Amino acid sequence: MSAGIIPAGETCAPSATHAIGDDAAAAIASTLKALSDPLRLRMLSAIATDARGESCVCDLAELADVSQPTVSHHLKVLRDTGVVTSERRGTWVWYRIAPALRPAVTTLLDSFAPAAVAPIRAEHAALENVDDALTRLAETLIQDYPQLDGSLVATIVRESYTSLTRSARVRNHLLALTEGFARQRLADITRDRTRGQPQVLFVCVANAGRSQLAAALVDQRSGGAVVARSAGSTPAAEIHPHVQPFIDELIPNDDEPRFPKPLTDHAVRAADVVITMGCGDVCPIIPGVRYEDWTVGDPALASTEGVAAIRDDIARRVDALLATLTPTR
Repeated sequence: MSAGIIPAGETCAPSATHAIGDDAAAAIASTLKALSDPLRLRMLSAIATDARGESCVCDLAELADVSQPTVSHHLKVLRDTGVVTSERRGTWVWYRIAPALRPAVTTLLDSFAPAAVAPIRAEHAALENVDDALTRLAETLIQDYPQLDGSLVATIVRESYTSLTRSARVRNHLLALTEGFARQRLADITRDRTRGQPQVLFVCVANAGRSQLAAALVDQRSGGAVVARSAGSTPAAEIHPHVQPFIDELIPNDDEPRFPKPLTDHAVRAADVVITMGCGDVCPIIPGVRYEDWTVGDPALASTEGVAAIRDDIARRVDALLATLTPTR
């Protein structure tokens, strides 16, 4: 039967009542149309990733070899749609992302940028006999965590595998990544927050840039005195390629592979401090857990110099955080 043709004698019951209204659709379409120009998108990403939280028009004019009136036109389009706000200070005008739209802008850049700029990798075939491999992994972890019910451990192993398959690019590493993620989740479940080292959880949407940098900085600057975790509500396929070198520089001999991980309630419950990275992510509110929000630049489309500035900004915040967690440090 051809699509869209209703058989004789049958009626079509409208089922699209969940669609957004005409006015909302028109407003969103207008905004997306305004963002469809490559230079405007570059300007938007420059503003969003600026460690100062705003960009001067003189900085934005350097993004392309165009006239000043052209730069002003593109910035006016962004301002008229409400995506950015502007403020004149002396000779120059400064632009920042409208606070209410920052989560949407961050999600847009985080979600589309990796697919556009990351090198394409050939996916390897999925594991053969996945069920057997996961069963063997569960049996190993059941022995390592005898205090937990075996069925719970097995469930966490399979849930971890399923979560990672949604985003992982390289299939032949999935079992190793699953083991690392499952072990982290089991350690979170069994952690006694009244004992041991302080634990910090950094959260951002994609867990591919800011939160990964923050966790690496805690590892490096605390010398292992504080445990750092990171996660995201919608983890990316990999750490941003231009962020990974900075992490490798901070932790040159890292034994544990770092990769974007899904956010879990157990990770929040196990943390002493949960820090969102100014990207609009929301965490469960757990009594006894301290919450902070760090508004820092987004390295999704930042230059090498931009990522370095973001790293330095996070480093200053990490030092202040560690002073509260390790007073004798």
